[in-house]
Amino acid sequence: MSSVPTPASPTPGQSEALSDFALDSAKRTFGTAISDMKSRLRSGDLGSLPAILAIVVLVAIFGLSSDTFLTALNFANFLEQAAAVIVIAMAVTFVLLLGEIDLAAGYTAGVTAAVLALRLQADWPLPLAILLAALAAMVLGLWTGFLVAKLGIPSFVVTLANFLVFQGILLILVREGGSIRIEDTIVKGIVGSSISPGLSWVIAALGILAFVAMQYKQSQRDGSPLSMVALKSGLAAVLILVVVSVLNKNRAFENATAEQKGMPYVIPLVLIIVVVLTFVLNRTRYGRHLMAVGGNQEAARRAGINVARIRLSAFMFCGLLAGIGGAFLASRVNSVDPNTGGNDTLLLAVGAAVIGGTSLFGGQGRMVNAILGGLVLALIPNGLTLVGKREPFGIEIDFGSSGVKFICAGLALMLAASVDALSRKRTS
Repeated sequence: MSSVPTPASPTPGQSEALSDFALDSAKRTFGTAISDMKSRLRSGDLGSLPAILAIVVLVAIFGLSSDTFLTALNFANFLEQAAAVIVIAMAVTFVLLLGEIDLAAGYTAGVTAAVLALRLQADWPLPLAILLAALAAMVLGLWTGFLVAKLGIPSFVVTLANFLVFQGILLILVREGGSIRIEDTIVKGIVGSSISPGLSWVIAALGILAFVAMQYKQSQRDGSPLSMVALKSGLAAVLILVVVSVLNKNRAFENATAEQKGMPYVIPLVLIIVVVLTFVLNRTRYGRHLMAVGGNQEAARRAGINVARIRLSAFMFCGLLAGIGGAFLASRVNSVDPNTGGNDTLLLAVGAAVIGGTSLFGGQGRMVNAILGGLVLALIPNGLTLVGKREPFGIEIDFGSSGVKFICAGLALMLAASVDALSRKRTS
């Protein structure tokens, strides 16, 4: 009686190959998932873990140091302050994934905001004003991309020159030092107004359902156990419910005539942008090509990818997203001036992307990294301002001063860049 031969067990190398090509359909257990996570951390792939730990530590320190840090009013203000930097950080992420840089993204935001404000001041319909501003942002991005992708000029040199060029355009638009008021209620309300508490709960519920669905689909692709999906979904649900419950509290001043409750409009707008861009990077052919070019440009070219077109389009998307960030900056102060998008806006945006886990060397990063890094860099000045003057070790220090804020933000960025370099060196 003949017996059916038992298939030989795959070797470790064969198992890795099967996994790489999504042919390994075996379901992983919860313990296996935890073991894989530990292996990635030991190999230097830290991902967003440093940013998450930084957020936890900063919230604990500032919460213990200031009585007003954990209030609903400061929480809402903090999220509104971080929104513009987060969006510009997502813009910079597009070119960082290629191993490039855009030092002019801040003034791209300023020029776009000025175009929008001028058209609204000229009584243009809001849709047409937004369309022209978006077109201006993409043109600025295409100009940068053309010089980098087609002429081969290093992006550092091109964007450093464009930093001055775009700043000059902004000065011309605002008439050498003036300001342009924004009176449109919709644009003003992007950052300043809030959704009703009831609708905030509805958005929270939809967000939880969407997160659970995405985690479930991800588990079907990579074989993650449902217990891991339940754990991640539970943690996300608790976090979302806590955030919405805090934002739904009345945060108006005591002498105010009306209550101020609900989620600021800018929060769901930023989340929608993140979801769309994450889908583009992870689920589209363009996103795969972008990551391939950032990982190994020569290998991507040999695989038939039009490298120049990918680089050109990345700078165009960077310009468009920076323009959206510029609209958020203008909405927060209801005006546009020569400093819109200037000062430390760009440095904070680049820092947010890097601190969140996007590699400066290209080929590694996610859009959610911009959110995490942006929250870290927004927490630092927000918390230091509330801490104020203290006397550690008998020396009086004004933690709310600009000098201390810049030093702390710079050290955070330096630490993140060091972690990125060391983890990449350990992985190689």
